[in-house]
Amino acid sequence: MDEQALLGLNPNADARYRQRAMAYFEQLKESRDAWEVCAEALAKGIYNDDHVKFFCFQVLEHQIKFRHAGLTAVQQQLIRETLMKWLQVQLMNAQPEKPFIRNKAAQVFALTFIMEYLTLWPKFFYDILSLVGLNPHGVDVYLRTLMAIDAEVVDRDILHTPEETRRNTLIKDAMREHCIPSLVESWFQILQTYQRSHPELTCQCLEVVGAFVSWIELNLIANDRFVNLLLSQMSVEELREEACDCLFEIINKGMDPVDKTKLVESLCRVLQSAGFFNVEQEEDVDFLAKFSRLVNGMGQSLVLSWTKLAKGGSVKEAAETLQALEAKVPLLLQLLVHEDDDISANIVGFCYEYLHVLKQLPQLTEQQKANIEAIMLAVMKKLTYDDEYNFENEGEDEAMFVEYRKQLKMLLDRLAQVSPELLLEAVRRVFTNTMQTWQAAPFMEVEVAIRLLYMLGEALPASHGAHFTGDTAKTSALQDMMRTLVSCSVSSYQHSSVSLEFFETVVRYDKFFIVEPQHIPNVLMAFLDQRGLRHSSPKVRSRVAYLFSRFIKTLHKHMNAFIEDILTRIQDLLELAPPENGFPALLTSDDQLFMFETAGVLIVNGESPAERKQALMRSLLTPLMDAFRLLLAKMAQETEEERQAALADCLSHAVGFASRTSKAFSNKQTVKQCGCTEVYRDCLQTFLPALSCPVQRGVLRSSVRSFLHRMIICLEEEVLPFVPAASEHMLKDCEAKDLQEFIPLISQITAKFKRQVSPFLQQVFMPLVLAIFEVLARPAEDNDQAAALEKQMLRRSYFCFIQTVTGSGMNEVMANQENIERVVFTIIQGAVDFPDPIAQKTCFIILSKLVELWGGKDGMVGFPDFIYKHIVPACFLAPLKPTFDLSDAQTVLTLSECAVTLKMIHLKRGPEFIQFLQQEYLPSLRVSPEISQELCQVLQQPDLKVLKNYIKAFFQRAKL
Repeated sequence: MDEQALLGLNPNADARYRQRAMAYFEQLKESRDAWEVCAEALAKGIYNDDHVKFFCFQVLEHQIKFRHAGLTAVQQQLIRETLMKWLQVQLMNAQPEKPFIRNKAAQVFALTFIMEYLTLWPKFFYDILSLVGLNPHGVDVYLRTLMAIDAEVVDRDILHTPEETRRNTLIKDAMREHCIPSLVESWFQILQTYQRSHPELTCQCLEVVGAFVSWIELNLIANDRFVNLLLSQMSVEELREEACDCLFEIINKGMDPVDKTKLVESLCRVLQSAGFFNVEQEEDVDFLAKFSRLVNGMGQSLVLSWTKLAKGGSVKEAAETLQALEAKVPLLLQLLVHEDDDISANIVGFCYEYLHVLKQLPQLTEQQKANIEAIMLAVMKKLTYDDEYNFENEGEDEAMFVEYRKQLKMLLDRLAQVSPELLLEAVRRVFTNTMQTWQAAPFMEVEVAIRLLYMLGEALPASHGAHFTGDTAKTSALQDMMRTLVSCSVSSYQHSSVSLEFFETVVRYDKFFIVEPQHIPNVLMAFLDQRGLRHSSPKVRSRVAYLFSRFIKTLHKHMNAFIEDILTRIQDLLELAPPENGFPALLTSDDQLFMFETAGVLIVNGESPAERKQALMRSLLTPLMDAFRLLLAKMAQETEEERQAALADCLSHAVGFASRTSKAFSNKQTVKQCGCTEVYRDCLQTFLPALSCPVQRGVLRSSVRSFLHRMIICLEEEVLPFVPAASEHMLKDCEAKDLQEFIPLISQITAKFKRQVSPFLQQVFMPLVLAIFEVLARPAEDNDQAAALEKQMLRRSYFCFIQTVTGSGMNEVMANQENIERVVFTIIQGAVDFPDPIAQKTCFIILSKLVELWGGKDGMVGFPDFIYKHIVPACFLAPLKPTFDLSDAQTVLTLSECAVTLKMIHLKRGPEFIQFLQQEYLPSLRVSPEISQELCQVLQQPDLKVLKNYIKAFFQRAKL
């Protein structure tokens, strides 16, 4: 072998050697017989370097996987002999190979087995077992090989081709027939021989049994001899977890429901008599987590059996299975309430399905009601935070508890479906008792009591949150609890989790305050003082800012008396944080967005006259405008890039805040009716100069553009005088991304104002189009995918813009442009040359529209000629392209628009078009006269659907 190249296999080798090793690997893989040196090296144990051994196995693996069929019989025999000789060497070695080499060897054994078991090597297992006997090194490779075979042949998570699936079925059938009993016997011997001396081999063997049990004859495993052995291993510390997993796989095997119940019951009896059900005496939590999973499997199996038997009408057997199921509930409860969350989480599935069974029963026994109550109490207990939970710095453990809480929430929702009255009563009891003594209770008890009230909101459904109308038992209980919550001063509890839960619950049940508005002032104060927006925890302040905006939006009709008081109290929270201020602000700029929206909602929905609303809105927005002017002037003088970026951020926040206030307006309360037009016009005038700022253009343009979008909606035609200058600035020195974001703005204006903006559009049309052409023509690296994607998105935006213009009925915008031909050619190009079905579809929609506008008798001069020279060929050349994939749904939509275009041409040009197709165009494509006539007949039919179907078939035939 090339010793120099082999040096490059070491991970620490330098790049030159590594490249040489790669080249050598490729050479050995591709050669017809050079790989044989690797086989020899493995068989004779020539190399001691682990990387070289691994390399040799990789070369062998490639031959077996990709070139097996092309090998001669002698070469195939060489592979078999190499593997067996290598295995023989393992038996003699004092030390086993490293695990990564044993795993790779097992993969190669497994691949050889798959290729040869059915034909050349039916005695594969016999040969291996005869050689290995009970030698630990040999047994290790044998077990790893079985797991590798399971991965290739059985594992359902791996996708196989139909051919592979067929082959795998044949392999399993042959194994069942010829060798499975011998394999099972070998497993039994291994488990028995090594359980004391080599626990790691025993665990490996248990894993193999668990993997194979799903498809082999169950009686080979589920018999006294095997199960007793497994149970004895449940008591050995190093083996018990794997033994538990193995039993779980046995229980999970699909089988007849009556047999499954018998199997579960016999296993339970043995486990119970061996003392495994005494959960509280077990200290090993890792084992208990596995045991909980096993009990979960047994419980779910019984539920499945009961469901099948009940559906099948087997009344007696179903009743027996239900009895067996009920008998597991005490154990279920012990595991569910266990202080270790993993143990509890592993049994949630069984618990959930047991509740589903109860939901289907016509009526519940006293015992079943007691079970429901016990599950309820367990869930309530387990929802509670523990002392170690770190609220200020949540890590992995905290994230796992949050996930676990979600599972408990599912149980609570299911409990509500089974017995809403019981749940409501239990929550009410816990909530009321805790609220009476909240001052003395630990935070986790207070938090979970409020949390339970919050969770009732989803568990007991009400349409649109109408929890306080309808069913009186429910509404009066919820109303009582809400009354207690807002009047018992628990909002003053000094822990962030309680504060958050209080505000979350108040907002979830905001409709309560419509029924009892007398509580609004108290809750408003909680929102506004150190319990809410001024809380010591930034996390609480941030969440409360959002919740406050939701609270105000729902209850704005009840806020009239408090509007000016609220605005005064939140005034300091509406200040723009200057960039040079070293002090952290109470709220982040994202939180402030909610505050500005809230202020806007209060002003707009108040009952004061328009003049007062205008004055309030002006006092809200003027500080933003003043700060903006100041900062923009500073920006012009600033030379340091970092400071420029900080100023740009601050400017962009000012625009964003002003923009957010406008969200308060609606169809009922427009800007005009509230007298606020002038204030927003002033904002526009203040913000637009930022577009010509030479630095930090991206941030500034983006925020001003968003503001313009909002103003087009709010100010309507009042915005139009500002658009031309804004557009001119935005088209200067722009990048693909700038244009891509600018086009929707122009499209929005075009679609909204149509005729009103026709002169402006005629003016801006060509500069915009030329700016797009210029960016698209810029050279980019061949492999720069980001640039290619940016151009593709820009191209799509451009076509969408043309579609908006042609679709808004403003014929003159395009007709009056000087070099309109160039634009129309880009549409033809987009329809045919770029393999992007989304853009192509838009192009055909445009072409169809242009034919409609200009293709008739009184259309544009010279356009009919253009139709025949360019549009008709586009309709045929695009679908004939190899990249035009007719099995792709998006492409089929493009083809539909292509058919619509042909139909439109026929509508506008009539018989002349048919004559052109039959006599000139279709013959040039070598279409036979019969098919040509057929296509023209379909074109002349009124039904467009027929044409679309025909066109698809036409191109499918043409591509064969």
